Amino acid sequence: MRLYGSIEAGGTWMKCAIGDENASIIDSVVIPVTKKDETIEKMLEYFEDKDITALGIACFGPLDLNPDSETYGYITKTPKIGWENVNIKGIFEDKLKVPVVLDTDVNGALLGEVMHGAGKGYKDVVYITIGTGIGAGIYSGGNLVHGMLHPEAGHIILKSARGDHYKGKCPFHKYCFEGLASGPAIEDRWGQKGETLSDKEEVWEIESEYIAQALVNYIMILSPKKIILGGGVMNQEVLWPLIREKTLEMINGYIDTKELRDIDNYIVPASLGGNQGLVGGLELAKTAIV
Repeated sequence: MRLYGSIEAGGTWMKCAIGDENASIIDSVVIPVTKKDETIEKMLEYFEDKDITALGIACFGPLDLNPDSETYGYITKTPKIGWENVNIKGIFEDKLKVPVVLDTDVNGALLGEVMHGAGKGYKDVVYITIGTGIGAGIYSGGNLVHGMLHPEAGHIILKSARGDHYKGKCPFHKYCFEGLASGPAIEDRWGQKGETLSDKEEVWEIESEYIAQALVNYIMILSPKKIILGGGVMNQEVLWPLIREKTLEMINGYIDTKELRDIDNYIVPASLGGNQGLVGGLELAKTAIV
C-alpha cells in the first residue's frame, strides 16, 4: 500500500498527516508555529520515518505556483513574519527525497471537499474560508483555478454595510472582504473576539452582509453550482440563515436557477470535520504519481 504525506500550513499551526490511496488519514500531528527553521525541522522529523511516496502541501500564501518562475514553489511576500521568500516546496523535496505538490491552503481544502465532501460530484465549486484570514479556492470545469498567480478572492473590494463605519483591518486595501469580515476585523471592530459576541445581533447583521456581498460577486462571475463555507467565523450558527437570505435579496431575482431555489443546499458548511485541508493535501500528493 502506498502512503502519502500531507501538510496543511497555517499561520499558528502546521497540520501534518499520512494517508493511503483513498486519502484516508492514518496518522496526524499538529505542530505549533514558532520560528520558521524550528517549525520546519519538526515537520521534517514527523515525515522522516513514514516511508511516504509523495507529499502534498496546502499552504498559506501568496505562493509562486508558476513552474517557469525562478521562485516556483516559494511562499512569497506573506504578512507572516519570518516566512517571506521561503522555498517551501524545495525544502521538503530536498530533505525527504520525494516529489512535492504545492497549492494554496484554500485550494487544498476545496480539493478535499470536491473529492470527498460537500462538493463531491460537482465540477464548479467555490470554497471560502472565513477565519483569521479570508481566502477562496475555485474549482471550474473540474479544475483548480490558478491563472497568473492564484485567486486572492478574500481581497475583493466591498462597499460598507449599512451602519458600519469601521475602516477595515487589511493593511493593503482596507475595504476588502478580509479587511472587513475576517476574525481579526470582527475583534478590532467590536473590541471582543467573535466567539464572545454570539448574542449580539448587530455583529452578525453586519458580518452576514459582507459575506453575502462577496458571495453574490462570486456567483455573478464564476457561476458555481455549490458554495462551501469554512473557517472559525462560520461556527456562528446565526450567520447561515442571514447569509442565505441576504444573498437572495442582493441577487434580487436576476438569476433564477434550481440551485438558488434550494439555497439551503447551495450555500453549505464544510463537511470533513476540519480535515478538508489535510485530505486535499493527500489528493495533491497523489497527482505526483502517474
